[in-house]
Amino acid sequence: MKPVVALVGRPNVGKSALFNRIVQKRVSIVEETPGVTRDRVYADTEWSGKSFTVVDTGGFEVDAKDLALMVRGQAEQAINEADLIVLVVDARAGVSPPDIDIAQVVRSGSRPVIVAANKAESDRDTKTSTEFYELGLGEPLPVSAVHGLGVGELLDRIVELLPEAPPSGEAPEPVKVAIVGRPNVGKSSLVNALLGHERMIVSELPGTTRDAVDVPWPAGEDTFLLIDTAGLRRKGRIEATLEKYSANRSLKAVDRCDVALILLDATEGLLEQDKKIAGYAHRQGRASVLVLNKWDIAGESPRAKESFKALLRARMGFMEYAPVEFISARTGYRLTGLPALIMRVYGSFCRQVKTADVNKVIQDAMRVSRPPSSAGKQLNIFYGTQVKTKPPTLLFFVNNSELMTDPYERYLEDRVRAAFDFEGTPVRFIWRTRE
Repeated sequence: MKPVVALVGRPNVGKSALFNRIVQKRVSIVEETPGVTRDRVYADTEWSGKSFTVVDTGGFEVDAKDLALMVRGQAEQAINEADLIVLVVDARAGVSPPDIDIAQVVRSGSRPVIVAANKAESDRDTKTSTEFYELGLGEPLPVSAVHGLGVGELLDRIVELLPEAPPSGEAPEPVKVAIVGRPNVGKSSLVNALLGHERMIVSELPGTTRDAVDVPWPAGEDTFLLIDTAGLRRKGRIEATLEKYSANRSLKAVDRCDVALILLDATEGLLEQDKKIAGYAHRQGRASVLVLNKWDIAGESPRAKESFKALLRARMGFMEYAPVEFISARTGYRLTGLPALIMRVYGSFCRQVKTADVNKVIQDAMRVSRPPSSAGKQLNIFYGTQVKTKPPTLLFFVNNSELMTDPYERYLEDRVRAAFDFEGTPVRFIWRTRE
């Protein structure tokens, strides 16, 4: 396991900007508005040949209440699991009472602490940063996350103080699972239930989660990376810049996942936005599972399940391949079966089929139902082969690709799915004309 570095500090001192600068990519949302980051955000990085994990946290408020208290709880968990703490302060503002209070909290532990005086972009700011000696945590380092000034020196100090990571063998790449859905359908509650502890902030307020948060999830012999995302609203309701960032992060989470758990609220039924979210995962070629949350409230009768499944199949025919699971993140109902289901659809997503088997299925299908024809010319499929996985993609050479019709392609897809068990994954067909 890699050493962990936690960035902590009061709101709006530039923790997320410094986090992005250290990991060298835009992971955390950066805004002038205080309190943008709420959950812990993790990313791996390397400096001078040493790898470590950096954790971004929300603004630490000593006298926090309500949602701010939950944010502080996330920061405290990051402090507890860290091997080293970077206390980020504002060099322009100088020492403030909240800085002193937070310094007292981090100083009470046994971990090394570095004070990073951020926003030091002039000689005056650099001189002001010396005031932070008052915190009793050693020499403050002036840095500018925006311009990169002093960040190299900060990283040198970090790797100097970090413990060595224990040697380990090559771990298998985790299966990346994005949990997506409308706001307040229970995405963060599901993450917490799967992990068995309060990893994500859960609130009745829609939009509590803003970043796409990566969380390792070991489940038996399998290892997953859960990507909790902000709720996706209709475009017309995405007014603030911050919400646009959050929505974009959610879409990018789908882009980089292997399996999308499309979370629906069983108490509200299927809404148009649910279809749009599922449609995006389908277009991006992600393996998917339709997950009906809050089933303990909606009613657990078998007849209700079959009725809901029929509704999904009727209104979301484009995703007929996706299995449907009914759960309750609140009570834990049917959560134990999710890892096996995820691995099953992931296996479909990665499945490679032999060329000879593909052609046998297609030839048998053409004997049962002749290919379409137009103006006296009939479609002839010469040869097919699988050219890609994730999702499975089949390339076919034909006499004239324009003769292929949507109904006949759906017929062939049904035959291919029946033969090779591509449950949970889209299957792409490419038709190429060959003389």
